[in-house]
Amino acid sequence: MDTMPKWADVALIPFINLALALIVSGIVIALIGENPFQAMSIMIKGAVGSAYGWGYTLYYATNFIFTGLAVAVAFHARLFNIGGEGQAALGGLGVALVCMSVPWPHWTLALPATIIGSALFGAAWAAIPAWLQAKRGSHIVITTIMFNFIASALMVYLLVNVLKVPGSMAPETARFAEGTRLPAAASFAGWLGFGKSAPLNVAFFLALACCVGVWVLIWRTRLGYEIRAFGQSEAAAVYAGISPVRIIMITMLISGGLSGMMAVNAVQGEAERLIIDAVQGAGFVGIAVALMGRSHPLGVFLAAILFGILYQGGAELEFEIPAISREMIVVIQALVILFTGALDNMVRTPVERLFLRLRRKAA
Repeated sequence: MDTMPKWADVALIPFINLALALIVSGIVIALIGENPFQAMSIMIKGAVGSAYGWGYTLYYATNFIFTGLAVAVAFHARLFNIGGEGQAALGGLGVALVCMSVPWPHWTLALPATIIGSALFGAAWAAIPAWLQAKRGSHIVITTIMFNFIASALMVYLLVNVLKVPGSMAPETARFAEGTRLPAAASFAGWLGFGKSAPLNVAFFLALACCVGVWVLIWRTRLGYEIRAFGQSEAAAVYAGISPVRIIMITMLISGGLSGMMAVNAVQGEAERLIIDAVQGAGFVGIAVALMGRSHPLGVFLAAILFGILYQGGAELEFEIPAISREMIVVIQALVILFTGALDNMVRTPVERLFLRLRRKAA
């Protein structure tokens, strides 16, 4: 029997972890001679204090929703997919090839094709580590992280030698045709104050749809039940007739496809061309988002918003207070990841003991 109510696991523990991370971050900022309360005010105002800030916060959050859902799906099968960075990069390649191969007349026709292209390329990149795990016993953590480096090298080669515009020095493709460009927030939510500079686009709604889709998959389908059963006990799953090879392959294909779909937002929606490092670390942030969100789509969504605030607010903080460098912003983000991930049990254990003590008193 659980010793702790669900709301404490989903909300209370992440809140305490976040509070501890912010307290330690404030101490670090104070040690370099800056006012931590002023820094926090600048971060919050820069991230959510204007339509401009929200445009960037939700753009970053969209990337993190895709990669966070990818990690969360794999977590349910007890698979630690840390290859989201490479899978998202290959998803960008899929988006670029789809956008450049057909003269799309309108984005409503191009979008379904780029969703399929990005998901297929991301899933294909996840399929090899999945097969190595399922058939050869190779550890999924080792293979997925190594495939991140392979994907990075592959993308550099393609953008420098194959896809680069002839005569150009920039390692990037030509800008996509007008018919592939996704509507930005200024066109569908300009009444909220979003300007043309806001990178938020309709891929945000695709991310929300993926949250719903993952919830339905994991908790309302037979496949989702099999994934969760396999994650809880492989031996029991095998006894029930569930094939480990099938579950590992399907789960990793879904996970890789979700990571690849991040490129719809970053490549098609924002950059409107394929560039080097379009992922910008979102694959690794997705791990923290999934951990903090307890591998639940709603939790992933909320955690993605939080990390979007940290990214956009951190950029504003670096601009407003030069003494707080980009490296310091990374430290703050790392502290949030540390407390919500590696040090989770430091908070979870005493909270569980507290609820157990309260339950015994009530009995």
